[in-house]
Amino acid sequence: MPRDLSIQSVLIVGSGPIIIGQACEFDYSGSQAARSLREEGIHVTLINSNPATIMTDPMMADKVYLLPLTVESIEQILEENKIDAVLPTMGGQTALNLCKEADELGIWEKYQVKMIGVDVAAIDTAEDREKFRKLMYDIGIAVAPSHVANSFLEGKDFAQQIGFPLVIRPSFTLGGTGGSFVHSKEELDEALQRGLQASPIHEVLVEKAVLGWKEFELELLRDQNDNVVIICTVENLDPMGIHTGDSITVAPAMTLSDTSFQDMRNKAMLMMRSLGNFAGGCNVQFAQNPETEELIAVEINPRVSRSSALASKATGYPIAKIAAKLAIGYSLDELKNQITKTTSAYFEPALDYVIVKMPRWNFDKFKGANTTLGLQMKSVGEVMAIGRCFNEAIQKACQSLENEAVGLGYYGKSLMKSEELIEYIKTPKWDRIFRIKDALMQGVSVKTIVQATGIDRWFIYQIQDICQIEKELAQYQLESIPEELLIRAKKNGFSDEQITRIIPGNSTDDEVYAKRKSLGILRSYKMVDTCSAEFEAKTPYFYSTFE
Repeated sequence: MPRDLSIQSVLIVGSGPIIIGQACEFDYSGSQAARSLREEGIHVTLINSNPATIMTDPMMADKVYLLPLTVESIEQILEENKIDAVLPTMGGQTALNLCKEADELGIWEKYQVKMIGVDVAAIDTAEDREKFRKLMYDIGIAVAPSHVANSFLEGKDFAQQIGFPLVIRPSFTLGGTGGSFVHSKEELDEALQRGLQASPIHEVLVEKAVLGWKEFELELLRDQNDNVVIICTVENLDPMGIHTGDSITVAPAMTLSDTSFQDMRNKAMLMMRSLGNFAGGCNVQFAQNPETEELIAVEINPRVSRSSALASKATGYPIAKIAAKLAIGYSLDELKNQITKTTSAYFEPALDYVIVKMPRWNFDKFKGANTTLGLQMKSVGEVMAIGRCFNEAIQKACQSLENEAVGLGYYGKSLMKSEELIEYIKTPKWDRIFRIKDALMQGVSVKTIVQATGIDRWFIYQIQDICQIEKELAQYQLESIPEELLIRAKKNGFSDEQITRIIPGNSTDDEVYAKRKSLGILRSYKMVDTCSAEFEAKTPYFYSTFE
């Protein structure tokens, strides 16, 4: 079905001020959507209260309103402009909440504006914890034992029934705001009060905590013909208990068995199809018991998410751009020439490389802040690295953090003994991945680290391989490094500066570079082409690797 010609003007709602946990990720999506709609000759009006965004650049939309994200602002825009439809899915939770509030006040109906990309029932079901739990029960997908509480006493009563540890999740918030883990009854009162205050509808979900389970996210797109594609499956290196925005994440998923992967795909599609009759993007999160492979649904977001921006860059598939076109009536199979020159948008990307996303924190700017990571997001940004293997990608990511790390190592900085390191890595902190590497360098076993952190042993084995290469490098001076070892080091993401610090002697980065250049060990450039070179892509970019 071609696009809905009744839609000639669209209002895009932004995500508001830069707050930790929102804003810049959704700026990327909003900018993509504005360009995508204008390609179709649609007049785009945009509202955002944050001038420090790309989406508010005059080049992005036909008309930009720098106004507070309130119903009054929305009504002002609708009075001044003829708006046919509103697209709330590009502005994170802020935009969804605002558009839901406008709907409840009858604003959209009054001005004859249709909501596209999502419907109010879907927002309600996804964000109201009790409705979400009931939907999952109806479609046969397991969730953690939980109860929705609208009062302090109700929450306390259920908490005492299910026991500890448990998690408090406020309804209608973003970035884990107001959420917390409760390990004892002494912590319960404060956590409940904080959660109820954070929720705009004074509602929390009191849920059994599945701490230590593995966490996965899937990015989906659906059109009005109910075609669904899964664009990306992202695995959190960190187990459940850390907000996904604070987790190191890896794409594609690395440690899933094929049966689990297919089960997760089928359940994600079922969840999206059962959420309502809308066309657009969706993000689904699952937790998996590492012992039994039991799968439970954590949440579903009927919008492009923080992870959508990552998935778009990771796969070369422009999620927000396609989601905007689906919202105005196109079906996936009709969208030609958007990604490849020969196929429609109705395909699932295949990756022949590994993506690692690492968050960045600025705790040094927030004196006295609690640096332990948990349910509430604390990172102020993230880096994304691409490699032919996990080791290369994670070392590249570490090199990009702007915190003096040269790969997965703070050379000469860790003075902790192995017993102290084992104790330290039990608590999730921003530098845990570096301390895990320190522990492996000191001979701590993979099994001990897995028990201390809950991180899947596959990832720990990969870091152990990095440690092994480092130990081998330390045995040679620059002149005597075997060619095979130097190639292996570069393929595993070791930078020239890193090798300089590891090998004995007073070599410089330039000398290491000259040495490998003389051996013909040079960068090659590979394409992020969304379909592993099966078809030629139009929207790719390149990454460097040693191959």
